[in-house]
Amino acid sequence: MSFPQDHIRNFAIIAHIDHGKSTLADRIMEMTSTVSDRESTAQQLDDLAVEKAHGVTVKSKAVRNYYIDDQHDEYQYNLIDTPGHVDFNYEVSRSLSATDGVLLVVDATKGVQAQTVANFRLAKEAGLTIIPIINKIDNQMADIQKTTEQLLELEPTFQTDQILHISAKSGLGVDQVLLAIRDQIPAPAGDIQAPLTALVFDSKFDPYKGVIAQVRIMEGQLSAQTKQVFMASQVASTNKEVGVFTPEPQALQTLRAGDVGYLVTGVKNPDSIKIGDTVTNEIMPAKQPLPGYQEVEPMVYAGLYPKDTDYKEFKTAIEKLALNDAAFHYEPEQSEALGMGFRGGFLGIFHLQIIRERLMTEFGINVLTTMPNSTFKITLKNQNEPVYVENPIQFPDWSKISLVEEPYVHAKITLPNEMLNDIMRLAESRRGILEDLDTLGSMVVATYLMPISEIAYDFFNELKSVSHGFATLSTESADYNYSDLVKLEIAIDYANIDALTIITHRLKAERIAQNMVTKLRDLVPRKLQAMPVQAIVEGRVIARENIPPLRKVAAKGTKVSKKQQQLRRSGQAKVDIELPQAVFDAILDLG
Repeated sequence: MSFPQDHIRNFAIIAHIDHGKSTLADRIMEMTSTVSDRESTAQQLDDLAVEKAHGVTVKSKAVRNYYIDDQHDEYQYNLIDTPGHVDFNYEVSRSLSATDGVLLVVDATKGVQAQTVANFRLAKEAGLTIIPIINKIDNQMADIQKTTEQLLELEPTFQTDQILHISAKSGLGVDQVLLAIRDQIPAPAGDIQAPLTALVFDSKFDPYKGVIAQVRIMEGQLSAQTKQVFMASQVASTNKEVGVFTPEPQALQTLRAGDVGYLVTGVKNPDSIKIGDTVTNEIMPAKQPLPGYQEVEPMVYAGLYPKDTDYKEFKTAIEKLALNDAAFHYEPEQSEALGMGFRGGFLGIFHLQIIRERLMTEFGINVLTTMPNSTFKITLKNQNEPVYVENPIQFPDWSKISLVEEPYVHAKITLPNEMLNDIMRLAESRRGILEDLDTLGSMVVATYLMPISEIAYDFFNELKSVSHGFATLSTESADYNYSDLVKLEIAIDYANIDALTIITHRLKAERIAQNMVTKLRDLVPRKLQAMPVQAIVEGRVIARENIPPLRKVAAKGTKVSKKQQQLRRSGQAKVDIELPQAVFDAILDLG
């Protein structure tokens, strides 16, 4: 069924975590008969196990709903769900670009919080119509008056009588939300007769169909079995099918300007289709792509190794997972201590956690993860061209280095005013340089220039802890800047353990080294003889502890041979150390 453009509405729901975004989406789908009572489940749009476990959307979804108003006119409501974590900030911006308006949901028991402000700012920068909604009004702890005042501070153009009061859980007031979508969110613009331009705002891989892209048609028409070109990657293919999610896939003959749906591209290489790319017709192409596209580069790198699984089985699982997550990059890697594995590139530490959990839940594979790090730009002596290093093991010897630079980001931290001092102390402890300080309603937005390495590990969690969950973080890439970095190596029983090598700032090296050897002393499984643990920087041991033997007096026959003693002294001892995941988890807390 084809709808006229003035009867189409494309919108998203944005909110702080646990403010009722997924619940409201469920009610909208139920009240438009998109899903029946029998089919209805909580968090209908979150189909990954990790999404339900963390209460955070990881992959965008787009569902077509049909709304019949009191005049018996039928409207097409395209609900585009958006990711809800800082690691997926680019995907959020692309998803919002596919909409014409947003529902801004605020919990009446908690008021406006940091993620509310961050999402509001993204929607406003995109020029979208924003409908303010106060949720959970039937809760005994609800403070509707205070929440209303906070919303008016956030955006003075909001009118008190325009703020909707609902309970998404019970469905109270949701009918007014459906009317507001019809009346306030503008119908999509776009010439159906113009050359095709369509925005790719998400994609997934099907082993039989190839890459399936979720698209918003901006101009023109996209028909089934026609040739299209992806303008950024210059990949051409004949699509196999076009259609919409209702929420199950429903094939159609044509998608027109204003529609949101899916495109079975026929492309078998998942790396070829990028989020933010523009689709056009090969025969009559558009003159220029849609603005805003950028290559998504990994911000964090870490080693992934199978714990109790055959390498071939692990490799198959990694390959399948990468097909459905275009932001995850990997390449083979071998460690003397851990054996064969992969070097993975991730959007952030939460993305790394999601990959680990998906390997466990979807493939039953336990993974050992090494210390995450970023990319380093190194200028060597007597060499003009810099080299880029992603793996700490490949970091050159200090005597050959002329200059080390690391990538920085502009980190925007949105927080309540009374928490500013604590957040500033945290940011400065991570080598942050204050660039800007602004107010937005009852919140403060502090912008810092910070190294990726300082926010990659546990900065987001520590930010949540310091602010009691009220602060949020968004990042924009900056350039490489000089840093006084050193390579910190760990030797156990005089054998270098490559998987424990990290790159850190010189001023933090001694503290981190001492903490590392202390933790390793307690966590590395003991042997019959005592084993020294040494932290080495630039050829010098800066911290040392001894792992005690299993028993105080070695049993007969366990005396270390002269050959082994010589190997120890020469630093060529053979690695025979078991490293449990607890070792790497402990190291993550050292930053």
